Amino acid sequence: MKKRILVVEDDADLLELLCFNLTKAGFATDAATTGIDALKKARSLTPDLILLDLMLREIDGFAVCEILRHDPTTAFVPIIMLTALSNSLARIRGLAAGADDYVTKPFGYKHLLSRIQTVLHAAPRLRQFRDVPRTLRPRPSPLAF
Repeated sequence: MKKRILVVEDDADLLELLCFNLTKAGFATDAATTGIDALKKARSLTPDLILLDLMLREIDGFAVCEILRHDPTTAFVPIIMLTALSNSLARIRGLAAGADDYVTKPFGYKHLLSRIQTVLHAAPRLRQFRDVPRTLRPRPSPLAF
């Protein structure tokens, strides 16, 4: 069975290109262009992975990620943030919001595909980690970036 990826991107050209290339790589894709649409589709489709842009209309990607992490339906769906925000504070904020990985634009397609494969491979282990109460989890070090 094909892995399903929800691509959340407000740039129509990039959204089309991502969906085309992911489909070509063997994934099933669904698309959302706003934060509200992303939340609705993530809950109804329960994808295997979400590619999440940060600069979205209505609700930004940071908030979408936090909401998804607190919803039992989507709490374990891996999320890769895909954004033009490349500074370390945005990266730390994204990971603190619950993202599993953070890829900056512009990106190479092969690089993105390798990050997707890595996160999908690690997903079962991440589920176990998310079951640990937040107070017991190690905090990410800002020096790791």
